[in-house]
Amino acid sequence: MSIAPSPQTRWLLCVAAAAALLLSGCSLQRLAVRAAGGALAGGADLYASDDDPELVRAALPFGLKTIEGLLAKDPQNPQLLLAAASGFTQYAYAFVQQDADFVEATDLARATELRGRAQRLYLRALGYGWRGLEADFPGLRARLQSDPGAAEAALAGLRKEHVPLLYWTAASWAAAIALAKDDGELSADLATVEAMMRRALALDEAWGRGVLHDFFITYEGSRAAVGGSAAAARTHCDRALALAKNQRVAPLVNLAETVAVAAQDRAEFESLLHRALALDADAVPAERLANLISQQRARWLLARADELFIQ
Repeated sequence: MSIAPSPQTRWLLCVAAAAALLLSGCSLQRLAVRAAGGALAGGADLYASDDDPELVRAALPFGLKTIEGLLAKDPQNPQLLLAAASGFTQYAYAFVQQDADFVEATDLARATELRGRAQRLYLRALGYGWRGLEADFPGLRARLQSDPGAAEAALAGLRKEHVPLLYWTAASWAAAIALAKDDGELSADLATVEAMMRRALALDEAWGRGVLHDFFITYEGSRAAVGGSAAAARTHCDRALALAKNQRVAPLVNLAETVAVAAQDRAEFESLLHRALALDADAVPAERLANLISQQRARWLLARADELFIQ
């Protein structure tokens, strides 16, 4: 009796077959690349639901390089461009930038090296994001950067289906800017990033179980002294939690790290992080990996409380 392969097995077989075809120079390369593109897009759930962040850390580089290899054969494949933009952004944050934060107190040189690498990965993700967006909107980046005041009009043509790529393009850009505070040219693009995120929010607020609001928690909370708003950050946190049915950790951690620290409210800081740690990471398998990584950050932040708050 034959047994049908599971979706996970089919995904792995598809990737392996595509890789073999690429190496052999088979005339069916384009067909294989198209098939693998769809498989890779669906295979992201394999990572998102994993309960072992270190296993994912080790596996992701191979997956990302496979995507790049497939894109070399099919440069405008929309599924692959989205997978590259999102994959490189998430890998850079979870396994490079966060590592830099964790080691900074004991090894500043290593932290600096890791942040430089994270920025390069964010910029790589950004390039793939723009390629995906400009397949439908040629010249969009140039229009946005040449006249930031006209961003709303330039983005008006984007539709709900563009939200994932719009989000990951803007997220990678924002992350690169955050790591290049001394780069005036790059920092000048922050207003454009905000416009892109606001357009995505207007198109599909609930996408990603409220993850668009996560951006604004950090954006508003970290800029409270220069035009941001702690109250707006709290509103976005409440909305993110509502959309996620209180099953995502990141909004709580973001609010604690930005608003509570800025206000020097240690009681709120600790309350938010203990709430984050009390959440059952297994409750929603699709959020398991993200929740585990956010809980790791919550523990690190709690361990640093004496450094973050003036007694």
